[in-house]
Amino acid sequence: MNKLLILGTRGVPAQHGGFESFAEKLSLFLVEKGWDVTVYCQEVGWGAVSESVWQGVRRIHIPVRQSGAVGTIVFDWRATCHALSQNGLFLTLGYNTAIFNLLQRLKGQTNIINMDGIEWRRDKWGMLAKSWFWLNERAGCWIGNHLVADHPRIREHLATRVSAEKITMIPYGAENVSDADASLLLPYGIEPGRFSVIIARPEPENSLLEMVRAFSLVRRGHKLVVLGNFRPESNLYHREVLAAASDEVIFPGAIYDAPIVHALRFYSRFYLHGHRVGGTNPSLVEAMGAGCAVIAHDNPFNRWVAGVDAAYFVDEPACAELLESLLTDDAAIARMKAASSARFAERFTWDQVLREYEDMLVAWSDRR
Repeated sequence: MNKLLILGTRGVPAQHGGFESFAEKLSLFLVEKGWDVTVYCQEVGWGAVSESVWQGVRRIHIPVRQSGAVGTIVFDWRATCHALSQNGLFLTLGYNTAIFNLLQRLKGQTNIINMDGIEWRRDKWGMLAKSWFWLNERAGCWIGNHLVADHPRIREHLATRVSAEKITMIPYGAENVSDADASLLLPYGIEPGRFSVIIARPEPENSLLEMVRAFSLVRRGHKLVVLGNFRPESNLYHREVLAAASDEVIFPGAIYDAPIVHALRFYSRFYLHGHRVGGTNPSLVEAMGAGCAVIAHDNPFNRWVAGVDAAYFVDEPACAELLESLLTDDAAIARMKAASSARFAERFTWDQVLREYEDMLVAWSDRR
């Protein structure tokens, strides 16, 4: 029986970001295929390491009393140390603590690392954090037996560090949302087709301030729903975004209830995506899976994902111009929605993504 152990996430079932959702999808997919799958799970508090089984997936629970980035580092260290006693093929999601995986390499364990985005380029990090991520990216490239890039540009970037033969490009996947419950929009005072949506962490590199300003420049008879965890009492950027918003912008906070998020995407007029750094962004792929018309920041990452029929802006005035010209253009919106659905079906369904991972993992399991 093939055996896989997954490191680098907070665990399953998914309750946080894209890697957790991917770990859940992959682990359940492989269990159905007869694999023995283990996922390391980060828990809050004190105590000994424990185990449980969830839908056929073995979970190793590691309690950590620290919170935030420090807690994640402690968890990754303890999970890596525990993994040294295990047998099987390893998949590490993210390179943020790749230096720890040196222990596995020295022991002769086979570890495939998903290298995620170019974390050290993100504006939100200070010099110390950027140095840490840069070091670990380099370490991950050397330490990993094989690397996964989720975007062709990430593969090109990694190929400046290691041989291109050491890298497999597999993008992120998403669900195909072909319907949603419109009644879930009622608590937010919005109606199908009468609003657009942004779903992103409120950070400068995600262009929230530029998009909110562009939308709020004039009255539009239209709502903009901005999902995200805003903390204006402690974050200057959050205060700037909130202050720039007109009364047509709605900030409902971070929403993790999948049916509500599906409804917000499915019934939106546009999905606005301002991410400037990264590979295949999960939120963009999920929007395309819901057939959203996409207005995105113009960069090679977004262009490869969303395709030639999305609309792109380079700055705030260009975003405002797109909103002015497209918000009332029903024919253009219909074309953009159809193009998003076609591009999604072409490259980003979970069935495609998970089968590509399975093929890669089988090859490495046989090599072991």
